[in-house]
Amino acid sequence: MRITDIQRCEVRPGRLVEWALSPATVTLAAGLPDDPRPPAYVQESHIRTARSVHEDGLFVPTWVGAAFDIPGRADLDALQDALRSWTLRHETLRSGFRWDGDEMRRFTLDTEDVSLQREDIGDFTDATRLVQHLQDRFDTSASALSWPNFLYAAVLRDDSTSLYIAFDHSNVDSYSIQRMPAEINELYTAAAEGRPVEESPVGSYVDFCEIERADADRIDGTHAIVGRWRDFIRRCSGKLPNFPVDLGLEPGGDLPRQKLMREMLVDADAAAAFESYCRPFGGSLVGILAATSLIVHEIGGQPVYRAVVPFHTRVKSKWSNSVGWYVGGAPIEVAYDQAPDFPTALTAVRAELQANRSLARMPLARVLRLLGEDFRPTSPDLYSIVSFVDARGIPGAERWDELAAYGLVRVSYGDQVCIWLNRLHEGLWFTCRYPDTDIAYKNMRLYVERLRDVILTVAGEQRASELAPHELAG
Repeated sequence: MRITDIQRCEVRPGRLVEWALSPATVTLAAGLPDDPRPPAYVQESHIRTARSVHEDGLFVPTWVGAAFDIPGRADLDALQDALRSWTLRHETLRSGFRWDGDEMRRFTLDTEDVSLQREDIGDFTDATRLVQHLQDRFDTSASALSWPNFLYAAVLRDDSTSLYIAFDHSNVDSYSIQRMPAEINELYTAAAEGRPVEESPVGSYVDFCEIERADADRIDGTHAIVGRWRDFIRRCSGKLPNFPVDLGLEPGGDLPRQKLMREMLVDADAAAAFESYCRPFGGSLVGILAATSLIVHEIGGQPVYRAVVPFHTRVKSKWSNSVGWYVGGAPIEVAYDQAPDFPTALTAVRAELQANRSLARMPLARVLRLLGEDFRPTSPDLYSIVSFVDARGIPGAERWDELAAYGLVRVSYGDQVCIWLNRLHEGLWFTCRYPDTDIAYKNMRLYVERLRDVILTVAGEQRASELAPHELAG
């Protein structure tokens, strides 16, 4: 999907209706015994960070979500049935955490104890007012600092209904978000037509958390993975890497506000040609990272590009359709003097990913704890990212444009740069949130334009090489 913010996802006026977990469900949850399954390390790190930043005097909303249409004016009873069915399908949505001293304890509701409460908010004739209302509601209802931590909203019109749904990040990742339009539309259509839906079993993210954490807790500070991260962080001057261009930030300054940059980077033909060129080296992700290593050297002069690359951790098929935060990170380093052009940078990035990708399966938060360093985060982002996803194979991707489907990120505060590149049927979509300074804007605009130039140049070379044999034959 096109990733954007709530301000730029085609919000149109209409009658607003909201659904949250009912008061009875919330009351029941408060009295539940502990669920022995622990939080994932990424969940714990995220929630502790939110608490730490809040204790420092700043509330930083970090919810993510989706926006998409369903045809016509929705049948609200059928839509409520669909939303409840979808909520029950994914166990993490009926599971939360509470504090016991400084420890996080999980609780989990049984499916029969989960109900939604519908509230008719009223008519909004002004899109700007509606956007502000939605953002304010999501800030308070999809927060890492409270539970429940998600909210569903629908805007009804005679010709269409738009859904806006938001979750604290501890429940979902980008892949989870991008599956929602097809799943919820399918459930709604079935409910409206009064027919059952054949549902295949979906793995529980709560079970995954228990399995992943048990595996992570088997290692100690002498493990080779910990040693490799220790060496990488030492070469990053004792920190995890930021995006290596000048962002106009004062050392030790307040956490800055952020801005969003988003656009279609190149069309489908150019994206396909770029992928074809990069495929022998591992595909578009390798190409994007190779291009980035060259561009940040050009902009900032850094001799080595160091980054933590996000990878999914859905290593078994039972997690494929599961909603959760299945993401880890792997370190890479590309030295400019050894990879000063695109072909050599491709080779260098491929070698780094082949050597280090397996590190993404070990939660970084576990590694940092074992390192014994003071990594108490002061920013909601532990490090900057450049993420690439080929989303064309996600169920329903061919209808995203028709359904006005968007992935939503909350842009608030942060000193890191987060870049998401999504390969869609219509092209390569770029989204970035970055510190709101003039220098950061200038350098990120330069990065975007140079990345586009590299992709188009490589795509042109690939097309020329594909045409050459036919011209010779002619």
